[in-house]
Amino acid sequence: MHEEPRKKPARELILEDFLPYRLSILSNTVSSTIASTYDKRFGLTIPEWRVIAILGRFPGLSAVEVAERTLMDKVAVSRAVAKLIKSGRIDRQFADADRRRSILNLSEEGRKVHDQIAPMALKFEEDLLHGLNDDEIRTLNVLMERLLARARLIGSPQH
Repeated sequence: MHEEPRKKPARELILEDFLPYRLSILSNTVSSTIASTYDKRFGLTIPEWRVIAILGRFPGLSAVEVAERTLMDKVAVSRAVAKLIKSGRIDRQFADADRRRSILNLSEEGRKVHDQIAPMALKFEEDLLHGLNDDEIRTLNVLMERLLARARLIGSPQH
């Protein structure tokens, strides 16, 4: 019996050089760094801050719409919303036509938190991009948009 020699893969997977892994590490590092500030100062988790940020820009969304806009897991959004309602940072009203659909808005307290964190978040972004010139930042943004579009295409059922 003649055994076929094992073919060596064209490329070896080296995790620390693998782009999806590197993007994940970058995202997790950036998120956890800024999240420690939100947590220490305001007692907020990343999902809670994202809910506040999205409602600050788009008031009157449902929890499902928040999940869709932030690409967060519905369970994470639901937990964040429940905690933010309990802490008085967001208000929930029910739509007249459909009592199952709730409409979320920042409360006065939630607006205060948003207005304090937003400048901190923008400063963090500025510090993170420090050392990149305007052309590099534009290129980074274009490349991120192209990678996102490609990832969505690859992940689509038609692909």
